[in-house]
Amino acid sequence: MTAQTSADPGNGRIAAFFDLDKTVIAKSSTLAFSKPFFDQGLLNRRAVLKSSYAQFLFLLSGADHDQMERMRAHLANMCTGWDVEQVKSIVAETLHDIVDPLIFAEAADLIADHRIRGHDIVVVSASGEEVVAPIAEALGATHTAATRMVAKDGKYTGELEFYCYGEGKVEAMKQLADTENYELSRSFAYSDSITDLPMLEAVGHPTAVNPDRGLRKEAAGRGWPILTFSNPVSLRARIQAPSSTTVAATAAVGFSALAAGAVTYGLLRRRR
Repeated sequence: MTAQTSADPGNGRIAAFFDLDKTVIAKSSTLAFSKPFFDQGLLNRRAVLKSSYAQFLFLLSGADHDQMERMRAHLANMCTGWDVEQVKSIVAETLHDIVDPLIFAEAADLIADHRIRGHDIVVVSASGEEVVAPIAEALGATHTAATRMVAKDGKYTGELEFYCYGEGKVEAMKQLADTENYELSRSFAYSDSITDLPMLEAVGHPTAVNPDRGLRKEAAGRGWPILTFSNPVSLRARIQAPSSTTVAATAAVGFSALAAGAVTYGLLRRRR
């Protein structure tokens, strides 16, 4: 299947939908902020240790459906009573210190590649909107779809307004497609987890990135591209100035979806 640029004839525009955790960044975006939340009194030591253990399991084996549900319940319960503005302030103040070293260089170049081709960048994550939105903005994303928690009188109630997970991600993608005139059959999606299979199935150009065992098997069976991202770098160093190699790769592949992924990744591997 051959990708088209946004300038090509078609019924709609093209978007590249990126999962966040272990696809663009090397950790869980929510759990990465455990230390500053602890420093500001939002978490106690037991909660930090529990979050660290959850992060370890997440990195070790990925998160299946049951683990994601347990993490959702844990995070919602943990955040009950937190002040919304305090959370936003902590994320804003510590964003670059926490997240900058976690951005995969390969993901940064891939995002730059899509932007050069005129595609909108959409970050779709099960993590909370207060954490995801600033990261997405730093990445230069056009839109964000993330989990939204209910707040009353400026504090989280522990209830979820929208859980951006599984079919919820597809719902968010379709809503954006309606409002932004995206043609999903010509769009791209990237994720690491089998729990994001619906997200990948929703577009014409799905790619597995750092896939867990379930997604690797599914991608191989369907002939989807499989990429390995393993080189975290400074976000500011990569996003602000796309490399000449990425620009050359964009021209060379002729906007072929499969070739674009293969050539960009091959160049990155050789450069390291």
